[in-house]
Amino acid sequence: MRRQLCLLTALGIASLAALPVQGAERFPNRPVRFIVPYPPGGGSDLTARAIGQKLHESLGQTIVIDNRPGATGLIGTELAAKAPADGHTIILADAPHTINSLVYAKQRYDAIKDFAPISLVSTSPQALLAHPTFAGNTLKDLLAMPREKTEKLAMGTSGIASGPHMAYEWLRLKTGLTLNHVPYKGGGPSLADASAGQIPLVFNAVPAAMPHVKTGRLKFLGITSPKRHPLLPNVPTFQEAGVKDFFTFQWYGVLAPAGTPKDRVALLNREVNKALSAPDVKERFASLTLDIELGPPEAFRKLLESEDARWKGVLKQVKIQLD
Repeated sequence: MRRQLCLLTALGIASLAALPVQGAERFPNRPVRFIVPYPPGGGSDLTARAIGQKLHESLGQTIVIDNRPGATGLIGTELAAKAPADGHTIILADAPHTINSLVYAKQRYDAIKDFAPISLVSTSPQALLAHPTFAGNTLKDLLAMPREKTEKLAMGTSGIASGPHMAYEWLRLKTGLTLNHVPYKGGGPSLADASAGQIPLVFNAVPAAMPHVKTGRLKFLGITSPKRHPLLPNVPTFQEAGVKDFFTFQWYGVLAPAGTPKDRVALLNREVNKALSAPDVKERFASLTLDIELGPPEAFRKLLESEDARWKGVLKQVKIQLD
């Protein structure tokens, strides 16, 4: 009888614990604003919309995709940093997140202190590509060319202090390779000009470059991952070209303003990870050559800190500053 009473008491306590607490605020209790600091249609926008649809289904609230382009993500990111820290505003950040806070003369936000990491979403290597008529077929071939020749080779990136530009500057510091850097207003125009043969070389993320490679308008010279990508088994890494410890990538992750309650961060982390595990999302990301990354907020914070330290080191030697 005593055992039965203890069991009933325990069950009663558990039942009470399962009831909603009077006065406790349900989260989310209104639409969630999902800031994308780039125009519609790009990789960031497509990624946010894929996740947003799943969050809508699981959280039971509308996820409003708010595109706020400008200054390589700076405008939208500054907006997110100043938003109420209640979990109802989140942002899809990418590689320029840490770079922007370092290169602008007037710092608009702190990439680490002003945000609460929710979850890393995906990563993809950066790549150096060439027009098919370019004489070399690998980064090793390019590095073997005379300096007086490479200095005249135009190489496009998506803009000053963009992820591809910073990857090039790091490569230049490590190897001495100097190219004629041509900054564009976005990765799309640089890839278009390289595909048309207007410039011989272009640095960009693999997902954006893939359509041009598949149609034979561009060829890979090398990618920046630690090892060959399973979807690109014939493309050598920078390390294979003799550039030791050169690993960098495009990444996407979800952040909230600093001070967002930990329980809400934990809930959003769980739901983002669940969204990334959905078969249709996995298939969609694989088609874009995006490697899904699952993990806790702490793992994403470590990545942000390592990115911040890496680009601080490069910028001490390169001295890039924007207004």
